[in-house]
Amino acid sequence: MIEKNNKIKQNEKAVLVGVVQRGQQQTEALVNEYLYELSFLAETAGADTVKSFIQKMDMPDSRTFVGKGKLEEIKKYCTGKNIDLIIFDDELTGSQIINIEKEIGVKTIDRSDLILDIFARRARTAQAKTQVELAQYQYLLPRLKGMWKHLERQGGGIGTRGPGETEIETDRRIVKDKISLLRKKLEEIDKQSFTQRKERGELIRVALVGYTNVGKSTIMNMLSKSDVFAENKLFATLDTTTRKVVFENTPFLLSDTVGFIRKLPHHLVESFKSTLDEVREADILLHVVDISHPQHEEQIAVVNKTLQELGAADKPMLTIFNKMDLYEEKHFDEWLADDIKQEIKTDLRIKWEKQTEGNAIFISARERTNVDQLREFILLKVREMYLVRYPYKTMYF
Repeated sequence: MIEKNNKIKQNEKAVLVGVVQRGQQQTEALVNEYLYELSFLAETAGADTVKSFIQKMDMPDSRTFVGKGKLEEIKKYCTGKNIDLIIFDDELTGSQIINIEKEIGVKTIDRSDLILDIFARRARTAQAKTQVELAQYQYLLPRLKGMWKHLERQGGGIGTRGPGETEIETDRRIVKDKISLLRKKLEEIDKQSFTQRKERGELIRVALVGYTNVGKSTIMNMLSKSDVFAENKLFATLDTTTRKVVFENTPFLLSDTVGFIRKLPHHLVESFKSTLDEVREADILLHVVDISHPQHEEQIAVVNKTLQELGAADKPMLTIFNKMDLYEEKHFDEWLADDIKQEIKTDLRIKWEKQTEGNAIFISARERTNVDQLREFILLKVREMYLVRYPYKTMYF
């Protein structure tokens, strides 16, 4: 039986590592922002970040990802400070993980492994648990050779083909068999989910999409008067929640979906495609954006790229710029004149209305600012879609 022993326990002390690669349009400030997000991920998984390291280099070291000097600096810091965990913002190979752990003596994981750990913790339904387990085994499979390095004998020729080689082939077969079984299980669950979606009838479907922790679940609760779990942590919910909503006698289905994130592990996207069928099959997308986040434009790009991968980028979309209250707290001070504040907000609105062809609205779900306008906007889009789909029916008007 294969076990993965690098899962995070509560209250571990973590050190973060990021690399600024020349020629990739990365700056130290941007990598710092990435490490801030990584620290939020670590916090969500139950670890406390105590230090971050950044190295500038042309390309990662094939053996330890960072250079020898930086590795020594990290080791020196960890010595005597009871550091439990080192987290790299970039994906590591199995051999790199083993080499780093051997040099520093501290458990090492990468961003993908951290996200998989969070998904495993957050999974509640049989579908989500199966999807996460499948992604974990797919992540593990190409790393088996590197992880077995410490069991192989040094040198070459006669006498070097020992149990390490046999064990790794055994493990590969076990992992591949497990992946096959999980895929079959997921296919059965997907069939049941597809049947449930077909039984929803002819109602227009609206799906909330967006970067993780932008306030989708809060908006879902506000619009549908439901009680979807909402928390200020990344990936607070994994399972798609769908509710029937009625605005002015016009019914439609509203779904809250899993949040997207930068460098989301490919295997997770693949495994969760069935859950994200709600996005692919939606008639209208509500793209929620945290306007107060300093990297909100990059987050928009990440979401748009993921929608393209899902084949849903051409759907009618309303962009909801949420957390305007936090935006004002960050950008306006008490000495700023009201007319200047209004001018800044007007410029912001004009910019995004132009980029979204008029399909943008600015709200604060927490303060319930512009919520009535949002409802009217959604109702207009839903009624337009009914007219397109059922031009000879007027039952929803």
